[in-house]
Amino acid sequence: MEYVVEVRVELKKGALDAEGETVQKSLALLGYPVRRVDTVKVYRLTVDAKSKREAKEIVESASRRLLANPVIQEYAVTVV
Repeated sequence: MEYVVEVRVELKKGALDAEGETVQKSLALLGYPVRRVDTVKVYRLTVDAKSKREAKEIVESASRRLLANPVIQEYAVTVV
């Protein structure tokens, strides 16, 4: 069966978000009252699996191995 699974990857607290800081500064220069910008990546994967549980396990493994850097990022996996 085919399942769609989303992975949300974001920096851990304390990790420098250079892209977010750059965007925040640019928005401020344009006159927008934005205090903080945090960057987040969302991956949507379509996987073949026998169950929702298996689909989530497959994507959890892929996230640990490739999609997220466990040193500076955390991730959440959701079957949609």
